[in-house]
Amino acid sequence: MENNQIVKLDYNIAPRKGRYIKIPKNFFENREWAKNELICGIDEVGRGCLAGPLVVAAVILFPNSRLKMLKDSKILTQEELISIAPRIIENSWFSYGIINNTDIDRFNIWNGTLIAMKQAIMNLFAICPKLPSTVLVDALPVSLSNTIYKDIEIQYFAKGESLSKSIAAASIIAKVKRDSLMGLYDSPIPKYSFAKHKGYGTSIHKESLSLNGSSILHRKSYLKKFDYLFLQDDPTSPKAEFILSSSKGRAGQTSIFSSKDL
Repeated sequence: MENNQIVKLDYNIAPRKGRYIKIPKNFFENREWAKNELICGIDEVGRGCLAGPLVVAAVILFPNSRLKMLKDSKILTQEELISIAPRIIENSWFSYGIINNTDIDRFNIWNGTLIAMKQAIMNLFAICPKLPSTVLVDALPVSLSNTIYKDIEIQYFAKGESLSKSIAAASIIAKVKRDSLMGLYDSPIPKYSFAKHKGYGTSIHKESLSLNGSSILHRKSYLKKFDYLFLQDDPTSPKAEFILSSSKGRAGQTSIFSSKDL
């Protein structure tokens, strides 16, 4: 097996003696904690957003942690997220990796996510008193093969938040971190309601884009499908003239989204 011993698991199954078996929830945590080892969970938030950074969290829970409500951040309410996040922070070593919208446009979201994941791992390993024996990643094949941590086992699999409390913990604090950042952007970059939609493509967000165009926080590579970019880049182009002449929005204003986007 190559450096890092990177293993991809097919959703919730793992190879064993030529067969595939179901993986019990928290299988890896229980396996490593029984050996007095540490285990690291990695997850990201914000891959699908039209604006703002992508945030990755790396979490090493204190061994045999009994924290409750460790599940996918997407199925927790805002109140639950705010409640559990401080408890995760108090009962773990943790770190973040953050990649901004400009670098997402530069490297694309796949490579950008891997960069942020590696950043989070390196930051965490620098402060943790003991290195983990295993790293668990939700879905993406991050590699440490060109680092001093190349011998640490890495397992990546889909639906990680439902199978690993370490990945779930990372999902939760990444979500809370990113939400707080988007709230901070709301005041210096007004007119977009970032605190409400956190950069996701909601109807409110799309309407703000229609009225104001993109901001310095938007991912231009994500917005190429929207007609308003043609208006911004070249208002005299045939495409822009067609949009202006054929699409009328609310209150008599010109709509620069196609009907399928509204």
